[in-house]
Amino acid sequence: MRSYLIAGNWKMHGRRDAVVELLAGLKTQLPAEPGADIAVFPPAIYIDLVSRELQGAPVAVGAQNVCDQSKDGAFTGEVSAEMLRDMGCRYVIVGHSERRELYGESSALVAQRAKAAIEAGLTPLVCVGENEAQRDAGNTLDVVGEQLTAVIKVLSTQQLGSIVVAYEPVWAIGTGKTATPAQAQEVHAFIRASLAKQSEEIAATVRIVYGGSVKAGSAGELFAQPDIDGGLVGGASLDAGEFSAICRAAE
Repeated sequence: MRSYLIAGNWKMHGRRDAVVELLAGLKTQLPAEPGADIAVFPPAIYIDLVSRELQGAPVAVGAQNVCDQSKDGAFTGEVSAEMLRDMGCRYVIVGHSERRELYGESSALVAQRAKAAIEAGLTPLVCVGENEAQRDAGNTLDVVGEQLTAVIKVLSTQQLGSIVVAYEPVWAIGTGKTATPAQAQEVHAFIRASLAKQSEEIAATVRIVYGGSVKAGSAGELFAQPDIDGGLVGGASLDAGEFSAICRAAE
């Protein structure tokens, strides 16, 4: 049976004092034994601070990006998967729409980042999703399928079982819009069916989470869908009360 995963992507937010305050709020408001796996994804510069502050808490730490190169070398500005694991990370986000759209990351590069993460023992959250024009044109499943296929091509069947897929409709990220539970479930079911073409056993165990303006008020209905296994939460993860409420919705 798949367990829920609630992941908080802080994006480029935070200062030392604010990070400590947010974590203090989470530690007091989250249950000691939550009914879901919980992870937060701070900016890279705060990963060590967050890891130390969360010692003993039921919250894992992840990174927002990772280098596609698996060995140390002359890659100025990059952070390797081995470095992230060394600093206490368990997860890493790859292929977020902001990385794809603002920084030109291709699906092929995203796939290599996912592979590097797995080889270092990290769990990659592979983000896929369509923009508003693509949805309006009826191309949602084609876009998501292309993004997912790029990852499937470079991973072994066993490695494929080590990923989390995050479906994030780009038109719903930071806009206040949220895909209806039916819209989200349709894409999640498509993703699981695509994975099943490689291995039905793995498709049944891989977690597929929804991202796109997830709030406490919408989380319960989204998480009740058969193929939605949690959420990748953006802005709401910066509010300890709201994020804790989303985590409780997964119970």
